[in-house]
Amino acid sequence: MSAGRLFDLLPAPVRDSTELRQALTHRSAAPRHNERLEFLGDGVLNFVIAARLYEMRPEAPEGELSRLRAALVNKDSLAAIARGMDMGAALSLGEGERKSGGHRRDSILADALEAVIGAVYLQEGFEVAQRFVLDLYARRLQDLPSAESLKDPKTRLQEWLQRRGLETPEYRLLEVTGKPHDQHFRSACRIPRRGLECVGEGSSRRRAEQAAAQKALETLAADQEEA
Repeated sequence: MSAGRLFDLLPAPVRDSTELRQALTHRSAAPRHNERLEFLGDGVLNFVIAARLYEMRPEAPEGELSRLRAALVNKDSLAAIARGMDMGAALSLGEGERKSGGHRRDSILADALEAVIGAVYLQEGFEVAQRFVLDLYARRLQDLPSAESLKDPKTRLQEWLQRRGLETPEYRLLEVTGKPHDQHFRSACRIPRRGLECVGEGSSRRRAEQAAAQKALETLAADQEEA
């Protein structure tokens, strides 16, 4: 079992522990898998990041802190951290998941990393788990984005329209393709009073709508510049 930098960051007693093996075991591989540890690690991760953001941004309102935390602990961020440490190579997966590329799937990587955090907490306690999380997030905490940039495209689009007295956009699911575990969505964002409809695509309905809203924002901004 080897996953490069992950094992360099782990406390020595955890590296060959039963808890770590369980944390890296997907439910498709064995009855004793990582879902309970994932639940525990999720709680530890959210608290540690929330506490650090509270210290780093003493004047930030609750909404800004919530958006910052969500950006740091979401599936995409967790999967990117896990992928950067080659965690996929250390995962125990069932045959079906292995054949379908489960070791590269964001959801599996993100869940496994949360489970590893849970394993560290169980074996070494909160202070060690806190240091582990902050080591994982050191670079991201140094390069925090602005509060405005963290608003998702649907929120920014709605605020843009509201400032101009326009109605909220309408979203419509156009198409769902792919297998149940690997679906692809196409959604439309329509702004009737502007005669505008943009189509977005993504791995979930929400992501497709976000992509469509982003295209609508870009189109509206371009139209405004030309006016």
